[in-house]
Amino acid sequence: MYWQLFLVFLRIGAFTIGGGLAMLPLIERDVVFKKNWITKDDFTDLVAVTQMLPGVIAVNMAVAVGYRMKGVWGALSAVFGAILAPFCSILLLAVFFRTFRDNPVVVQLFTGMRPVMVALIAVPVITTLRAIGPTLVSGLIALVAAILIWLLGVSPVWVILAAGLGGYLWHLLDKRRKGEMKK
Repeated sequence: MYWQLFLVFLRIGAFTIGGGLAMLPLIERDVVFKKNWITKDDFTDLVAVTQMLPGVIAVNMAVAVGYRMKGVWGALSAVFGAILAPFCSILLLAVFFRTFRDNPVVVQLFTGMRPVMVALIAVPVITTLRAIGPTLVSGLIALVAAILIWLLGVSPVWVILAAGLGGYLWHLLDKRRKGEMKK
């Protein structure tokens, strides 16, 4: 199992361009649909939690999935797989990029990749939206969060904390309401 965790995250880390958010659809495909290691709902919950944690989301997801599957050693196996290929790629880029960064072909290559990166980042947003079941309330929460962050410059940390607190308070109110209804 450790070897499987390593290989799954190595392949994802080696062949995903666009960073951690672009890796989410591949992680989901492998750990939810191909390997059946976790459920779709658990994956959605892990994405929500790992996005709130500091650090790279792909590494956070590797830790979460690996730990859920095989504890600390599973987490280490998955993380090592997830970071090995990008580490080697970045090392090579650091050595050679200065030489080629002004090359017109390289500039055009990176320009062509930009729209694809946007799409790769949009996929987890759409997938998560489908998983939570969009409602008018969830849409309004997302809109308010986007306005606070994008237009008003509020730190995403505060928006996430406020949303978490709001969700917790809603849970308490809902629990109290259901308790009163039973009486």
